[in-house]
Order: sequence, then structure tokens, then C-alpha cells
Amino acid sequence: MNLEKLAQEIINGKRLCREDDLSFFKTEDLQTLCDAADFIREKLCGNQIELCSIINAKSGKCSENCKFCAQSAMNHTNCKTYSFCNESEIISEAQKNQNAGIHRFSLVTSGKALTGEEFENALSVYKKMHEMLKIKLCASMGFLSNEQLSALKDCGVTCYHHNIETSERNFKNICTTHTYQMKINTLKQVKKAGLRICSGGIIGMGETFEDRLEMALALSEIQADSIPINALMPVKGTPFENLQQLSEEEILRTIAMFRFINPTAQIRLAAGRKLMKNYGEKAFKSGANATITGNMLTTTGSTVEEDIKLIQKLGRIL
Repeated sequence: MNLEKLAQEIINGKRLCREDDLSFFKTEDLQTLCDAADFIREKLCGNQIELCSIINAKSGKCSENCKFCAQSAMNHTNCKTYSFCNESEIISEAQKNQNAGIHRFSLVTSGKALTGEEFENALSVYKKMHEMLKIKLCASMGFLSNEQLSALKDCGVTCYHHNIETSERNFKNICTTHTYQMKINTLKQVKKAGLRICSGGIIGMGETFEDRLEMALALSEIQADSIPINALMPVKGTPFENLQQLSEEEILRTIAMFRFINPTAQIRLAAGRKLMKNYGEKAFKSGANATITGNMLTTTGSTVEEDIKLIQKLGRIL
């Protein structure tokens, strides 16, 4: 496989699909693959690295049985549990993130879907943040209805996060309280509501490389705008607590593959960055161009200040 030629074809408009022989992603020289992926990133996405941060606005007691999750009521972890945060706390956190130079801020809530009074509180705080701040607003609140998604957009939310987690084939090994198709249907509703799609998944949950390939193709077909890639950080008390952590090489190969298949999307580093040297410096040279940063909810392992220094070291821009 001539990766330089393929990268140029993708830059010129070619898109990889299920009918193509994509087995080369598993066998090609890693450095060559990463270099070609980053060439695509540079030509189609430019040199900006987008930073986003989150606040865990409602925690624990989730009815779903996702095997990786500390917040599932069916797992036995030391997860903190609390209802929807108060408005002043959320706005204060958003202001701090804006002042730190972060581009996006998201409320993330546990549970199958945020509903009732808690959802109304979320709309209120989003409206106020939209009026008071310039930081872009995102949401991650489970399986919302068309009406709820439209209401979020009306209050200033521009992007909705809803991971598909893994391949359709492997999904039943991860969760049985909801389906893969339910997730795809929600993402179609997100697009219909006029919101950007932020959807990715977790690698290192016992899936095959082909499952990761399938996930990348599905996200291309749904036209995801932002694709967070998490490397599993096993949590004690979950069914996955004893899974072996991925090597940096496996993570980099996955990131490069996702860039080839989703050439114009933001490939966003999320949990598991500390499994890589210098919190993923090589990942930003392998096609990644965004990251979750800070210490709320996710296990990135780096601070906002460290990420800004890394971006400057790489010669990229905020």
C-alpha cells in the first residue's frame, strides 16, 4: 500500500468505505501510517488543536449496565453520587474554563436521559451561559428526544455528545440495557436538530482491531464532526477492572486509522492519554487535532496548563 498516494487521494476528495480493502491499517508500518495520517490532518484541518472541558453535572446511580462505567448503579465502585449541580457552580466553572483559553464546555449527566425538572434546570443554565460567556457550549445527556435537542440548540448549545462506544457487533458485550441502534437513532436526531455530532468510543474493552475499524466507518457514515477516542482506564468494581491496558502503539495506530477514515473530523483525545508518553504528544503527530483537557470526570492525566505548553511545543495554535 502506497500510503502517501492514498493520503493525497483522500485530500483530493476520496473517502474510504466498507467496500474497500482496509486490512492494511493493521499491517502497515506504524510510523509511516501516522505520518500519512498527520499529513491529511494538516491539509484538511489545519494546525489548530481544539480544547474542550466538561463538568460532571449529575453523577452516579445510572440505570444502564455499561461494563466500563463507574457511574452505573449495577457496578460496585466508589463513584460519587449527586443530583444536578446548582447553577452558580456550573457558570463559575464555565467562566474559569473560558479564562483558561478553552474553546468548548460541556455539561455531562449520568443516567439514560436527563428529564423533568433537571432538564429544565439545564436549559436555564445554558441560556445564561450563552448570554454571559463566549465559550462554545456542548451537552452530553443521554437519549434525548427531538424536542429536547431542539430546546438545547435554542439555548445556545452547538454540539451534542453521544458515544457509540464500539462496533455494532461488539456492542452487546459492552451493554445490554440499551442498543447500538438506539444510539445511531439519537445521533440522527442530533443532526436533524442542527447540532454538531460528537461521537466516538472506547478502545481496549476486549474488542478486535476489526471492531475499531467498524466503529470508524460507522462514525464516517453518520458524519460525526468530533470523534473522541478513549483508551480504557479500568475502574475497580466494574466488569472490566482486570483488562490489560493498551500500548501506546495500539492507540496511535487506531488514531491514524480514524483520521484516514474521517479525514475532516476532529479526532479528539479523551481518557487514557497518560498511557502515552508526554500525554499523547505523538498522537498529535498521528492525526489527532483536539483533546478533552482538565480534571473534571475524565482521566486524561494532564492539566490545561500542560496541554497549552504541549500545543506550543508542537507549533500548533489554539
